[in-house]
Amino acid sequence: MSHGRDTAPKRYGVVASFRTPEELLAAANRTREAGYRKIDGFSPIPVEGLTDVLKFDESILGWITFGHGVLGACIGVGLQWWTSNFAYSHNVGGKPLSSWPMFFPVTYECTILLAAFGATFGMIALNGLPKPHQPIFNAEAMVRASQDRFVLLVEASDPNFDETKVKAFMQTLDPESVEAVWTSEGY
Repeated sequence: MSHGRDTAPKRYGVVASFRTPEELLAAANRTREAGYRKIDGFSPIPVEGLTDVLKFDESILGWITFGHGVLGACIGVGLQWWTSNFAYSHNVGGKPLSSWPMFFPVTYECTILLAAFGATFGMIALNGLPKPHQPIFNAEAMVRASQDRFVLLVEASDPNFDETKVKAFMQTLDPESVEAVWTSEGY
């Protein structure tokens, strides 16, 4: 009886391990030039120029944060206006009920609060978190990727992906190792 979940191993991609950041950057450039688009790099240190080569898609996280900030400002102003004019309208010393300069601190704090919530929860949602296990960690090369190795991945979802051709291409990049990555997690 099947429960709708296929647990057979699926191809996730092919990884190559390199010794230096310069080798990783050169390999990423050649991989992009060869027509592969779904590539990623893993490094223990920032590699200048790697994000330009990988050409990550533009994130909408900035717009999510901005939208939540505007929403926070509207809520802050709206709440103060409603409480000052309707819920608790008390004329104290002839001062106006809607005192915009006095609304600023609460409006500012509501803007920052909701923008921070938008950024945090937007980042979590856009990253697909929680993700207790990423298939790339099935690769033997990833054992040292946080210490002293530089890893390049060509994902199986790339339109040009053919495991045999990708492995042969990656061997031309003079890597330390090349291996296929498999997963049974349905990624």
